[in-house]
Amino acid sequence: MPFILAIDQGTTSSRAILFDQDLKIATLAQEEFTQHFPASGWVEHDCNDLWSTTLSTCRAAMAQIGATASDIAAIGITNQRETTVVWDRATGKAIHNAIVWQDRRTSDICQHLRAEGHEATATERTGLLLDPYFSGTKVAWILDHVDGARQRAESGELAFGTVDSWLIWNLTGGKVHATDATNAARTLLYDIRKGRWSQTMCDMLRVPMSMLPEVRDCAADFGQAEADLLGAPIPILGVAGDQQAATIGQACFQPGMMKSTYGTGCFALLNTGETPVVSQNRLLTTIAYQLDGKPTYALEGSIFVAGAVVQWLRDGLKIIAAANETQPLAEQADAAQNLVLVPAFTGLGAPYWNAECRGAVFGLSRNSGPAEFARAALESVGYQTRDLLEAMQADWGTSGDTALRVDGGMSASDWSMQFLADILGAQVDRPEILETTAMGAAWLAGQRAGLYPDMDGFARTWALERSFAPAMNPDTRAEKYAAWQRAVTAAQGF
Repeated sequence: MPFILAIDQGTTSSRAILFDQDLKIATLAQEEFTQHFPASGWVEHDCNDLWSTTLSTCRAAMAQIGATASDIAAIGITNQRETTVVWDRATGKAIHNAIVWQDRRTSDICQHLRAEGHEATATERTGLLLDPYFSGTKVAWILDHVDGARQRAESGELAFGTVDSWLIWNLTGGKVHATDATNAARTLLYDIRKGRWSQTMCDMLRVPMSMLPEVRDCAADFGQAEADLLGAPIPILGVAGDQQAATIGQACFQPGMMKSTYGTGCFALLNTGETPVVSQNRLLTTIAYQLDGKPTYALEGSIFVAGAVVQWLRDGLKIIAAANETQPLAEQADAAQNLVLVPAFTGLGAPYWNAECRGAVFGLSRNSGPAEFARAALESVGYQTRDLLEAMQADWGTSGDTALRVDGGMSASDWSMQFLADILGAQVDRPEILETTAMGAAWLAGQRAGLYPDMDGFARTWALERSFAPAMNPDTRAEKYAAWQRAVTAAQGF
């Protein structure tokens, strides 16, 4: 039986999933790696950790069911986006830790560029905002802070890539330096309308174009994994950034369809079809996927802290030992208390884009305890999602009753998804398979390999596991959301 090997390289762990010929999960391996926080607002990964955990999970997944390389038709890759790696082309060694998408160290650079009036140009070319979230300013920072790096980059010795490019380079033994259109669209360096790297943006951010990877479709030939890695050469035929891969995995192929993924952060995408829609509400215009040279666009809202707020309860406050303790704890919370947590640990994303804001808790009383903190943490994700959906509805003109397809680890929580439906006042649909990010990457590779059906056939396989309908009193919904809005205003004013 042929398999597709989906590599899902995320912010806190790397995973490898083997999908069978019916697009069902045959086996999964996962490995966490260390997060590095060198300074307040800084987040880094050891680039070798990204590669070594990817390789070890691929081998582990294959070993679990005795699969060999000859059983695998193709590899699909999905990855944490915007995280930035710069490496030496000759040695293949990274010259600095990877700077993670959450990192805010370049906020001063972005403020300076905005003050000089460059944001309109950046948005016109890239669909993005001048924010530390994106890769371009991270590259510039590395070139400015590693001895000799800028000179080496200008002489063509260094390569830049997001995590997909780093993995492709290592899988192919340095033969292929490439990315796909969805990852390129997150760099602040790519013209999403012209479909090419922007000289204007490279000049603005002081990034030599010689560093940049070749941009390909999401389903394309990205070379072959070297034989000594997995036992035989395996073609890499699909690549997409994690949120775009989830959009594909959720079969959101029609304009107006929306999905929201709850991982470390939360990311909502609305398919806008062939037309890039310019947001009036500080959402991002991006590429949802590109097939056969034709991009499909999306509006995106990015929340920096979703599942990460549960990690904070576990690792920071230490009021839970495991993530699955959060829901039963929240259910015990005192209904008379209304704690509001603004989890702006690394700033606020859409629609606020405030890199300097930090987290805050409002409504504390003497009786506030772990249960109330747990509930406030889970509710914060619902409030932030409503911020995004209201902005999308204003930009796109969608009605409030549009169903939202959800996935990611937090979507497994019935309590969280019911609160999400309640605070949105909209239907929330959870699919049978929550591994939609990996499934999207698997479908891209498998369809290219001739193993999986076309887009229409794949869309017909999407299956609903549970639908959550709003049950909250409208007055209560309005009161709770108004409290959230006051809390966000106050946190930004601190």
